Amino acid sequence: MTSLKEICRGLPLYPLPENRGRRKGIPHAPVRTPNLTAQEKKLALRNALRYFPPEIQKKLAPEFAEELRLYGHIYMYRFFPDIEMRAYPIGDYPCKTKSAAAIMLMIMNNLDPSVAQFPQELVTYGGNGQVFSNWAQFWLVMHYLSEMTEEQTLVMYSGHPLGLFPSHKYAPRLIITNGMVIPNYSTRDEYEKMFALGVTMYGQMTAGSYCYIGPQGIVHGTVLTVLNAGRRYLKAEDLSGKVFVTSGLGGMSGAQAKAAVIAGCVGIIAEVDEAALLKRHKQGWLMEISNNLDHCIARLRDARKNKIALSLGYHGNVVDLWERLVHELDTTGELLVDLGSDQTSCHNPFSGGYYPVQLGFEEAKQLLSTNPGKFRTLVQESLKRQVAAINRLADKGMFFWDYGNAFLLEAQRAGADVEKKGANKTEFRYPSYVQHIMGDIFSLGFGPFRWVCTSGDPQDLATTDSIAMSVLEDSIRQGVSTSVKQQYHDNIRWIREAGRHSLVVGSQARILYSDQRGRVSIAVAINRAISEGRIKAPVVLSRDHHDVSGTDSPYRETSNIYDGSAFCADMAVQNFVGDAFRGATWVALHNGGGVGWGEVINGGFGLVLDGSTEAEERAKMMLSWDVSNGVARRCWSGNDYAYETICQAMKENATLKVTLPHKVVDENILEQALKR
Repeated sequence: MTSLKEICRGLPLYPLPENRGRRKGIPHAPVRTPNLTAQEKKLALRNALRYFPPEIQKKLAPEFAEELRLYGHIYMYRFFPDIEMRAYPIGDYPCKTKSAAAIMLMIMNNLDPSVAQFPQELVTYGGNGQVFSNWAQFWLVMHYLSEMTEEQTLVMYSGHPLGLFPSHKYAPRLIITNGMVIPNYSTRDEYEKMFALGVTMYGQMTAGSYCYIGPQGIVHGTVLTVLNAGRRYLKAEDLSGKVFVTSGLGGMSGAQAKAAVIAGCVGIIAEVDEAALLKRHKQGWLMEISNNLDHCIARLRDARKNKIALSLGYHGNVVDLWERLVHELDTTGELLVDLGSDQTSCHNPFSGGYYPVQLGFEEAKQLLSTNPGKFRTLVQESLKRQVAAINRLADKGMFFWDYGNAFLLEAQRAGADVEKKGANKTEFRYPSYVQHIMGDIFSLGFGPFRWVCTSGDPQDLATTDSIAMSVLEDSIRQGVSTSVKQQYHDNIRWIREAGRHSLVVGSQARILYSDQRGRVSIAVAINRAISEGRIKAPVVLSRDHHDVSGTDSPYRETSNIYDGSAFCADMAVQNFVGDAFRGATWVALHNGGGVGWGEVINGGFGLVLDGSTEAEERAKMMLSWDVSNGVARRCWSGNDYAYETICQAMKENATLKVTLPHKVVDENILEQALKR
């Protein structure tokens, strides 16, 4: 078994480790079909071999060529490390700085088999969210981090460590960019080729920025979404007896089952991959599993009638589940579902993110590798069938929303009936959850703030939970607006439930939706607790890029931006740059994330709190910008909540001065002016 010290020595070359290929008994990424020319295959091989000295290249070239032929990418399986991959306590890492050790911890957590979707292919979630492009990059990064001082910055180009560069102690220790492809070439087909060549990488959001904390990272947002969907669509604070139907239990979507139970409703989640179902069931995230639709409908009826909170995983295709619910409606007149959505990896529909109903799972995987064109056709037919069933149920009173996974976008491209007449191109028959549910929350400055206790001690996490709850309760006592108070109460409820529901998978981490005031106050309180010894080791702050100002995504995060700038990415880029010089320990900027390659630009950060005065000042400065950047942009686009929020922020900080919009009060002047 390899040790952490050995991991930090760099690529193991003399002797080479044994090539054991793909391991059996663990999930693997779908075979990629990049359709490389003969010259491009040679280039991909040459690019992979440049990590190795000439005397080793002759031995590695044939096996790398075989990986490219069999899997459509060179993962370098020979260099898959023989170590228990997990987040070790920060003190175990042989580093010169705590910042570097914290980054190592976060990387290894992303690749932990209990966390990662396809650990041997370096995919954390979403079907193709890479941590690195190949295993050589992993070894090199760990070596660089072990050598890094506070006078250096590690630069990452789409998984490739460009190197350690002279810097200064106030600069980020790590700068990451993923997929920064020239816009006219940012297409899926071009991506498949460039990924196969080893020159770019899809980092999703928190996969390629080393900030994923397992499915808990989306549980909280899913809980808030379901609660607020109940309030908006069902006019209900209590969701007991209400039925939520959705799909996807791999990676982030695994959160849906746990969220349904925390929200108190009946959750039925379809998943085609039995391994994903069993993983979530074993982790306690899913209460029951069944491959029998008759049984599923019977359990649904019973839980609905008796108002029992339930998470039931249906091992099968979600299209079959939706069509069965239509059949029940047609034969009994009973609408058995109240809320509906979809969380398959539909941003990646033709490469394993969505499986067609016409074929079984294994048969579909085989077709994907042998006839991708036919697979694409079946996926689009399946999407049309799924939408037809959803439309039928929605016409009778079910409320459906798009979960930001590009489901409606891909359904539209497939020819499904999702058009909203007279709408702009970011609107469909059903709303994005941002447009109707989470958008106002973002405009209030709330988003998925999170932290990781690097000691690995659950007691440290419990201490941070107590600190966060106390901060929110104090804020309510000091006085906040009604809309903000509702969010604080939801988050206090969440913290209480989080401890009871065993949400930790991998690192000792917590997520909490908070606004600027809450984030800064929680960060300061945690940092002081570290200084006082109440928390035993540094704490890493981060967030999902799916936040107030981290992401420009016209079909998700910025789908409620109506001034024509929804397709502009200034906010995300400015977020990345601004976090870098305001104190972040590391920053990341990605093409892609959540809704797919070429559809979004997003930025993220990591910030290490070590109990120092400097860490407190960094947190205050960086977190304030990290929120106010997005609130100011949303204000300028015309959002009333954002206007109120940024005005309040300016009252609290005299150095913040934001350009405020003037509304056109009389719409008639527009028509009159244009008639001239």
